[in-house]
Amino acid sequence: MYEHRAHAPLSRAAFRLRMLRHAAWAILVVVASLGIGMAGYWYFEPEGIRDWPDAFVNAAMLLGGMGPIHQPKTSGGKIFAGLYALYCGLVVIAVTGILLAPGVHHVMHRVHWEERENSD
Repeated sequence: MYEHRAHAPLSRAAFRLRMLRHAAWAILVVVASLGIGMAGYWYFEPEGIRDWPDAFVNAAMLLGGMGPIHQPKTSGGKIFAGLYALYCGLVVIAVTGILLAPGVHHVMHRVHWEERENSD
């Protein structure tokens, strides 16, 4: 997926394309996670959160790290909310890694490439 240290660093255009691909993957992970959260709240909270906008706002707030708007009323809803909150924490870490990986790799590769050119 990434170039080996023996290869030259990517051009600006290729690097932009790599960043766009990583951003697309990050967006896909966030949208899928939001869908999982909405479906879970809709399914496990039939009395409290039965319409999609309420399920969306609860899932989005948890995914964004703010916490739920509506407190779950059922045992299933409470268990789902807890597990989804833990999952959301991992999603934040994963999406951060997906977005930062190309830039960090590019900087490190360029530094090592310059060191290699200077040592030749």
